[in-house]
Amino acid sequence: MDYIPYVSELQLPAITALIENDLSEPYSIYTYRYFLHNWPQLCFLATFTTPTPAAIVPPSPPTIGVIICKLDTHKEVLRGYIGMLAVAKRYRHQRVASTLVKMAVCKMKEEGAHEVVLETEETNTAALKLYERLGFVRDKRLERYYLNGVDAFRLKLRLRD
Repeated sequence: MDYIPYVSELQLPAITALIENDLSEPYSIYTYRYFLHNWPQLCFLATFTTPTPAAIVPPSPPTIGVIICKLDTHKEVLRGYIGMLAVAKRYRHQRVASTLVKMAVCKMKEEGAHEVVLETEETNTAALKLYERLGFVRDKRLERYYLNGVDAFRLKLRLRD
């Protein structure tokens, strides 16, 4: 597995395909561009490269995971926000998601974030376990938060006081 930063809009088709396949919420191209153009340094991709003979030029490696975040001021503190995280089903349970989250949180902390927040469906037990294992705590229940009518939990990770 290789973990790379977002560098250009040429990566956008792979990002959108992965997220559209794995997340329940539909996002417009403008939502992706809002995050990626304003905070490109807070987007990381996981790719899977297969060895190829030196004489063969390999195609670009498939994107198997992505995290998209932002950083802005909330109540006078700098707050990181994880907007989207997706890992292809075939590559789950290989620490891809936790590595992507750790990379994003580390970058947000470097940039001065005091906390990181996100929302996830209350029914998404895998995501809840992942984030709680990484130190996030359930901060608030948001009723009927998603378009499908499912409640969400807002999770928060404090980075500094």
